[in-house]
Amino acid sequence: MHSPLPTALYDDLPTLLGSLRQIEPLFDAMPEVVFFIKDAATRYALVNQTLVQRLGARNKQSLLGMTAEQVFPANFGPSYTAQDRRVLKDGSRLDDQLELHLYYGNQPIWCLTHKLALRNPAGEIIGLAGISRDVQLPQSSHPAYPKLAAVDAHIREHFARPISLAELTTLAGLSVAQLERHCKRIFQLTPRQMIHKARLGEASRLLQQDVPITEIALRCGYTDHSAFSRQFRALTGLSPSQFRLSHQR
Repeated sequence: MHSPLPTALYDDLPTLLGSLRQIEPLFDAMPEVVFFIKDAATRYALVNQTLVQRLGARNKQSLLGMTAEQVFPANFGPSYTAQDRRVLKDGSRLDDQLELHLYYGNQPIWCLTHKLALRNPAGEIIGLAGISRDVQLPQSSHPAYPKLAAVDAHIREHFARPISLAELTTLAGLSVAQLERHCKRIFQLTPRQMIHKARLGEASRLLQQDVPITEIALRCGYTDHSAFSRQFRALTGLSPSQFRLSHQR
């Protein structure tokens, strides 16, 4: 599902921002969604109240003109800014990127991030818009929940070894398409994202203990240290050693 980000064309970013002022209070009424617009230099041009609260900032104005690396906890911000630069460079779109964000006070939150480039009528990129939506509790009222709860429990119990999609479809008694659709509806994640979340959730816990990183990789279902590091960086923006250091600080 595509995110509800603005796609209309405006001559420049100030004009776009002006058009959004009347509906800005709606962005503030989403406590589980971070919303922002940034200029072509990756600086915040509009933010919602959720981002202000999670960063421990005084108010919205204190974030405007700042980049992610200036306002997020040390080591995390630069990776978010690098992601912004990739979107601004070639207009690539980011959809449903599962990420573990670390906010003010080392508060970890799993979210799905969407980002897209904003263009003027000439096709020139004038900024970017993005949202990061918290991964919610599963919808237990859904008719397929019992089958999917079994899938989720199986993943959380066996994430230390390879888990195939065929294994999960057999367990649930569903086709691949049905499994994918119900996982997205109930857990907001694909089966593969559920596996990554289980593995990286345990890894982030172990990294706060005195456990060798190579051992953590094996405990969390990765064949070697490099495969673990690549996946951990993809979901957190940090290497395992950087994540450990950020918590030690």
